[in-house]
Amino acid sequence: MKKTPFNRKVGLIILEVVNSNPNGDPDLESDPRTLEADGRGIISPVSFKRKPRDLVLENGLAMDEAKTKLGLEADGDSNKYGVLESRGRDRNAIVRMDKETFLSSYWDARVFGNTFLESAKESPEDDNETKAFKTKIKNREINVDHFISTGVIQVGVGVSVAPITIDRMTNTNKSGVQGDKDRGMAPLGFRVVRHAIYTIPYFVNPSMANRNGTTKKDIELFEFLAPHAYSQTASVARSDVRCLHIWSGTHKSALGSCPDHVFLEALKPRIKEGVSSPEIRDHYEFPIPKDELKSRFESVEDLCTKDWSNNT
Repeated sequence: MKKTPFNRKVGLIILEVVNSNPNGDPDLESDPRTLEADGRGIISPVSFKRKPRDLVLENGLAMDEAKTKLGLEADGDSNKYGVLESRGRDRNAIVRMDKETFLSSYWDARVFGNTFLESAKESPEDDNETKAFKTKIKNREINVDHFISTGVIQVGVGVSVAPITIDRMTNTNKSGVQGDKDRGMAPLGFRVVRHAIYTIPYFVNPSMANRNGTTKKDIELFEFLAPHAYSQTASVARSDVRCLHIWSGTHKSALGSCPDHVFLEALKPRIKEGVSSPEIRDHYEFPIPKDELKSRFESVEDLCTKDWSNNT
């Protein structure tokens, strides 16, 4: 039986959104995304994963702390923490990487998976060496399975507990963006959720770790950055997204010691009895892990309050 570097995990990210747009919909002029069926707000998995990716790519304050407290690139950690999903990447150089080099280079390819090379079709960006390499791929002379793989960490769709109210306002600019204008205006350009509580589930499947080269430190980096995902990537339209809790449950085995849905359902916030249209945080109940739930896991902790000082 193959040994995995860590046990299965399940997590629940709980966000409070105040006059902010946690995920705009490009098909609806950047309105906050909603479910057509009932008007609840949604946050796509891609949207959330972009934020820890950006923190790793920036290699700023958050990564400085992570390197110190998690011992990244130290204590026998041979992996690097690059980001595959980044602008300006050299596709020609990447496509010629062997499995070991590729996986050890890119943190997000290890934890989230990748579809970097979905086909061997030639691209205008290809140089002659890359074209020759892709010909070998077509002829199955080279194994490139590492370029198409499922991630160890799967982030689910974030959904608000209650239907959301969207406020739209027109932005003005003192200096014009057109040459013949001395001022600017963006009609209904500012679109935000008035107030909502969202939950985003995530799942850590160690079964893929041996294929992707994912280590325990890779998972720890994701969980270290998750509480800072919104505060450290704030924008004008996403200025106040608060991470209230990130409940992380580590199973007692690689396959899992409890159904994940039991964990998620036990810790999901609920609208208080008698409240029909919640407008503030006090209109919700936020469960905490009970002993019965804790007994089914190796550990249950809130990453928002976790002390990482003694982690290394």
